[in-house]
Amino acid sequence: MSAASPGPMPSGPSHRVLEQAAEWFALLLSGEATAADRRRWEAWLSAADEHRQAWGYVENLSRRLDPIKASAQPRLAASAYRQAGANRGRRRQVLLGLAAFAGTGVLGLAIWRDPSLSDAAPAWTADYRSATGEVREIALADGSRVWLNAVSAFDQDYRPDQRLLRLRQGEMLIDTASDPLRRPFHVNTAQGRLRALGTRFNVRLDGDAQTTLSVYGGAVEVQPRAGQATIVRAGHQLSFTAAGVSGARPADPAREAWTRGVLIARNIPLAEVVAELRRHHRGHLGLAPELAGLPVFGSYPADDPEQALAMLETVMPIAVRRPLPWWISIEPRKPAAADR
Repeated sequence: MSAASPGPMPSGPSHRVLEQAAEWFALLLSGEATAADRRRWEAWLSAADEHRQAWGYVENLSRRLDPIKASAQPRLAASAYRQAGANRGRRRQVLLGLAAFAGTGVLGLAIWRDPSLSDAAPAWTADYRSATGEVREIALADGSRVWLNAVSAFDQDYRPDQRLLRLRQGEMLIDTASDPLRRPFHVNTAQGRLRALGTRFNVRLDGDAQTTLSVYGGAVEVQPRAGQATIVRAGHQLSFTAAGVSGARPADPAREAWTRGVLIARNIPLAEVVAELRRHHRGHLGLAPELAGLPVFGSYPADDPEQALAMLETVMPIAVRRPLPWWISIEPRKPAAADR
């Protein structure tokens, strides 16, 4: 599996601060917060810009999601939301009270948005796009087929002399069809151009600076913007930047298995697994930084983050916490009392 952004950008709040914000949010909505609790929350909120960013993020996410309807486990969500204050009127009243405090000029509330929660925000105008949790199969006019991973987007430009796709975000698997007009089939990314040579291949954007190509049938010519062209044959993959390509390596089966809803992990960091699961989770999915490098093995349901996390929790030293119905946090598992 190729590298992927494991979580909040460095400029955003830390995992620890985000967790604090979620805990405060749950307490204040529970109806059990005391006057002393509210004073401690106010002191925490006004102590640092990072705290205010995290609080704005939690509050904004709360407004976007209906915890019970969006949850894959309605009973769990209902129970958690009841504990957090399920009555909409009371929730609105509490939020108005918090907003009044924020509007006093003491805070100057700033909202940070985790890029992983945006449904293809940079690609709203793309010809084809997919939302969080959505994998699309698209039949093109020439008979070629495209599988578009969640939170992905591409443009199509078919002309009498060319067939061109532009991957704008995320990942897609392409199965090209022969063309009676004998037009070349190209895929553009920010780093360069790919030319299909009768093939089945996967293209993935890894951040802003790199593209990964995995070839499962035929061959693909890679032409970086400022580097030499190279041909990648079936069973191999490589990554390339605008300046050039890396060495070829065996094709990762995970880059094809996602079309079947399967996440294959072969000694990859937990951070990469979590990044894949975030494509299918509309709420917050956080990972304690000390767990990011834990190696993961096995196959998991990519399109069912709750089930995948339950499976991971049985084989890894992790604990999955849910302070709010739409907030999942992966933390180190605490040792059992007998082991202390």
